[in-house]
Amino acid sequence: MQTVAILTALFACLFAGVPVGLALTLMGAALYLFKGIPLAGIPEEFLGSFNSFILLAVPIFLLTSNILLRAGVARDLFDAVQRWVGGIRGGVAVSTILSCAIFAAISGSSVAVAAMIGTVAIPEMTRRGYNQRFVMGTLAAGATLGILIPPSIPLIVYAAVTEQSTAAMFLAGVGPGIVLVGAFLVYCVIKSFMGGAPVHEDSAAELGSRWRVSLKALPTVAIALTMIGGIYAGIFTPTESAAVGLAMTVIYVMFLRRSLDMRGLRGAVVQSGTTTANLLLIVGGANVFGKAILLYRIPFDISTWIAANITSAGMFILVVMLLLIVLGLFLEGIAMILIVLPVLLPSLGVHGIDPIWFGIFFVLMIELALISPPVGMNLFVIQSVARADLKEVILGVVPYALIMLAMVGVLYAFPAIVLWLPFAS
Repeated sequence: MQTVAILTALFACLFAGVPVGLALTLMGAALYLFKGIPLAGIPEEFLGSFNSFILLAVPIFLLTSNILLRAGVARDLFDAVQRWVGGIRGGVAVSTILSCAIFAAISGSSVAVAAMIGTVAIPEMTRRGYNQRFVMGTLAAGATLGILIPPSIPLIVYAAVTEQSTAAMFLAGVGPGIVLVGAFLVYCVIKSFMGGAPVHEDSAAELGSRWRVSLKALPTVAIALTMIGGIYAGIFTPTESAAVGLAMTVIYVMFLRRSLDMRGLRGAVVQSGTTTANLLLIVGGANVFGKAILLYRIPFDISTWIAANITSAGMFILVVMLLLIVLGLFLEGIAMILIVLPVLLPSLGVHGIDPIWFGIFFVLMIELALISPPVGMNLFVIQSVARADLKEVILGVVPYALIMLAMVGVLYAFPAIVLWLPFAS
């Protein structure tokens, strides 16, 4: 009963609009007081949660994303991809998904990918006469690849909470990322032939023009390949990979491309610092709350109930999926990981679920949350960029949301899609 009361009080605070980090900290402090434990240890718990080499990668990836966004490099990449596939029906939609996937391999942030590609792709697709819902849905859903294809900020946080290898989590995201990109591309082509795209696209560019535009995009692709290839080859840790990617990005946009000045760099640093502070507030509050609920044996009670009432791994995944769909309507992805995961983690062993596989499943559900109203961030980013009706954006993402849910079934039926690469390395 006390477990229900504590969780109800927490979600009441969240639904009332209390910031997530503050709500977690206050609830943790209240639980300490009810147990008669002095509050003097809370600052140590709060600050101690930041002492992590893994989490150091988060502000670096955020800074890289903001620099790329302010430098306007998305146009080069999008133009290059479009020159190769833009001649087929639905080619611009295909180019959009592929561009999102490539930028996902640099930024680690879904919102950044939505803003970068959206500013370029939305006007192009609209100009050519694409169905508006199709345009909005493709951008909002394609941008979610930013947190599945490595590097990924949610995967970094998941690795820190579960004490898994960040490199293994990144490698686990490669296979599902490729499969999901493929599924999105298939839908784009089918939808295009069903009236979502104009019958006649602009004719494909000459080969020489293709190569000239591709050379302009080559540095962006090189940065992505260096970061991911360095992790896979064991040359970099994920944090070192983030630092290398940031250095390459700064050299490219400030000295080679010259599309970012010191004022723009300063703005990117300030924005990244603000976002990092918000994330760390959630991390610190979750650590305080997590230690507090251990005193009340909540994770043990829930795992015991699950073991007694849920007899199969499939049923467990289904229940968790429904839970995360509901929470995703109201909570941000990092908060979902930090609030729910400590409670569910003990139950993974009961059903023989690999924590690496579960991490990819969890991030896939966060992707779904990013395009779920009323707080799905990608919806509002695309609405802002396109200056469109939010209803049109929401209706446009419905087919992609169904594809993501189907993806859960595919990963459950074929777990090797997730696990082969981490264990092969």
